[in-house]
Amino acid sequence: MATIPSKDMAKRPSFNEDKSSIAEGQVVVRRTTDNREPESLRNLDEDEIKRLNRKLVRKIDSYILPTIGILYILNYVDRQNLSAAKLAGIMEDLDMTTQQFATAISILFCGYLPFQIPSNLLITRIPRPGMYICLAVTIWGAISAATSAVNTYGQLLAVRAILGMVEAVFFPGAIYYLSAWYTKKELGKRFAALYIAQQVGNAFGGLFAAAIIKLDGTYGIAGWRWLFIVEGSATVGIGIICACLMPEFPHNTRMLSQVERDLAVWRIESEAGAAEGTENESLFRSFVKALSDPKLILLIICNLLSQGQGSIANWFPTLVSSLGYSSTTSLLLTAPPYILAGFVYYAIMFVSDKKNTAYPLILGCISIATAMYIIPMATTSTGARYFSMMLLPFASVGPQILLYKTINLHLARPVSKRAAASALVNAIGGTSNIWTSYLYYAPPHYFAAFGTLMACALLFAATITLYRWLVLRDNKRLDSNDPEQIAKVMKAGVTQEMVDLGWRYEMY
Repeated sequence: MATIPSKDMAKRPSFNEDKSSIAEGQVVVRRTTDNREPESLRNLDEDEIKRLNRKLVRKIDSYILPTIGILYILNYVDRQNLSAAKLAGIMEDLDMTTQQFATAISILFCGYLPFQIPSNLLITRIPRPGMYICLAVTIWGAISAATSAVNTYGQLLAVRAILGMVEAVFFPGAIYYLSAWYTKKELGKRFAALYIAQQVGNAFGGLFAAAIIKLDGTYGIAGWRWLFIVEGSATVGIGIICACLMPEFPHNTRMLSQVERDLAVWRIESEAGAAEGTENESLFRSFVKALSDPKLILLIICNLLSQGQGSIANWFPTLVSSLGYSSTTSLLLTAPPYILAGFVYYAIMFVSDKKNTAYPLILGCISIATAMYIIPMATTSTGARYFSMMLLPFASVGPQILLYKTINLHLARPVSKRAAASALVNAIGGTSNIWTSYLYYAPPHYFAAFGTLMACALLFAATITLYRWLVLRDNKRLDSNDPEQIAKVMKAGVTQEMVDLGWRYEMY
């Protein structure tokens, strides 16, 4: 592409501005010396670029966010329905002990975790990632519905393990998929939207479960079996519909005009050098690059500890039932904490995007969670314990949104490295869901569970503080303009193209 005259560069927009005051949809593109700006954008003035960008963001939001949000609701409903089934008698019907039920919860992650990494490496090579994700949704819906047919503990374990393998596609794939479409100033609130959908799934999953379980005995089918039949069948149908709506990558999507496609790609390229579908890095090389970055190791540890805290979601109906209410009332009482969490998630990411920050927000969530873990261990007061349960969902899980935003901004390129890093963090961090499943015993205080989660919170605070020190040190090296210092940062994963763009580790 031809070089733009320097007189034009002074008046043209730049998407790579780091000022937090820039309004969403009005971020601008900075020209770089290699000038790879698409031909279709060169004759547009600054106001035209801004208007086109605002229109583009609205269009992306209208197609992607509702679809991804609905699928994530289904993901959590299908993953958490076993906890609801526990209150509907599945343990008695399958003659399971408490330890066996814990194994049935945790075995899903034995399939879920290892399959995330190859899946996320594969999605970078698939021209239609939306179709790939929706295919997985349809298959896991069918498997979830098939859970209604199990008659033994062993059959339940087999179905849950297979379900985990298929569900491995969705979450890391969705995180990567969103980062392929949104700039760093837009990404935080979109991650928040994903987690809000998670909380909607948690909140209304309990309400739906309470309604479906009332079918107990209809046509001679137990209520917990109806739960899997109805929710699994709904997932299959919605997955097929969403497959027709999900767009591809920005460079090859059919929902945008050519000018909009060019702008969608350029928005991403101007921040860190390359957009999805434009690199030829091998999958193995990308995986090795991800593992060689010491910051990734710290992020894995942070997410391991954060997901340990977030394990309360797997047992939340059980925790609420320890207040002494009936099964139906307990399911209904799970909704308000998750609804509150959805509002808080949006507030957290609104502040994160506006102020370009993450570290103090993470520490704030950790502090609240630590205090809330103490309450159920210290008292049997129903009011005090439910108060802690109101705050624990957002305080325990909130930092995970900021961690995924950090991964996608700090480990930006190459594209397949970012995909591998996202999957590694989620896969290894997700192992917490296995061992924490055996901590939730001895109600109402649950000393083992809440004591362990408190330790996770404190270690998390220490680890994220160390991570902050590392990235601030690397920023100083990048600011030094010393080739030797910059070379040290590049060994940790920053590319020459990112250095040329003036890229820095932000939010810490």
